[in-house]
Amino acid sequence: MLGFSNLDLAAFAFFSLAWIGYHYAVELGPHAGRTLNMRMNLRRARWIKEAMERDNRIVDTQVMNGLQNGTAFFASTSLIAIGGTLALLQSTERVVAIFSDLPFVPVTQRSVWEMKVIGLATIFGYAFFKFAWSYRLFNYCVILLGALPAPRSEDKTAVAHAMHETVEMNIAAGRHFNRGQRAFFFALAYLGWFLGPVTFVGFTGAVLVAMYQRQFGSDAARVFRYLDKP
Repeated sequence: MLGFSNLDLAAFAFFSLAWIGYHYAVELGPHAGRTLNMRMNLRRARWIKEAMERDNRIVDTQVMNGLQNGTAFFASTSLIAIGGTLALLQSTERVVAIFSDLPFVPVTQRSVWEMKVIGLATIFGYAFFKFAWSYRLFNYCVILLGALPAPRSEDKTAVAHAMHETVEMNIAAGRHFNRGQRAFFFALAYLGWFLGPVTFVGFTGAVLVAMYQRQFGSDAARVFRYLDKP
């Protein structure tokens, strides 16, 4: 199909299943509550709860601005990556010739190379939309943070609703940021496809193991398990 071999299609299917499976494992699966991301969501809720008790929330606003700046950096990086990837399409003949001379790399047709490059650009495009939306959500979160009632407000219902809205907006912003970073990591795995389907599978497996280990078995994850102990 379009010049791709059966091994190429199998490698791409493995890549797609790895991405979907990882998404399920860290966000929807039975052990999702043990991931580093989910434990950080609990700390986000604690942060907003502590902010509710403070009259002066300048520090909280500065922390939120730091999160926004980090998200804006990755959004800008995504645009640069998209531009660099699309620029490869203008050098297709030269790049294909270079790859054809490399040992252990299968000969690549022009159409196959262009489809792979477009696929890589699509991944970076997905990452940009995730980072841009995360930035917007952090912006909303700053507004909600500024709208939090005073610590001694008598309207307990309004206080509870404001806290819930701020926490959920913060968590949503972090979730989309994590998905954008996930796209970056899998883009690194996707680069293996340019060296052949076997390398593609190897890169995908290595990235999947590294990301899974960070969520469940990294030093940061063990720190949170220690803090959660009674």
